[in-house]
Amino acid sequence: MSLNLPKPIADYVEANARLDIDGMLQPFLPDARFIDNGKHFEGQVAIRQLFEEEVIPVKAIFTPDTVRADGADIIVEGPAHGDFPGSPLRFTYRFTLVNGAIRTLETTI
Repeated sequence: MSLNLPKPIADYVEANARLDIDGMLQPFLPDARFIDNGKHFEGQVAIRQLFEEEVIPVKAIFTPDTVRADGADIIVEGPAHGDFPGSPLRFTYRFTLVNGAIRTLETTI
């Protein structure tokens, strides 16, 4: 299924599929916020650490299958596969975009 994702979201998803940390960070603003199931990571340094410690080691790859707008936010849903308990798990990603970049990404199961 081909989804019409805004460029920063598509870039993030494509980099995640390659487990490319630098590519995953590129679409985020320097002071972006990532909220991972209630845990807050502020700025690219903290987000990089999240990717290095919790995404890459378990090879967590998100494969979106739905996208919709919710006000100013973009909601993307789909399974994440990897070497973690319960895989695959269905996630909801809520993106807030500002000036063509990711300002906030909130993930929930």
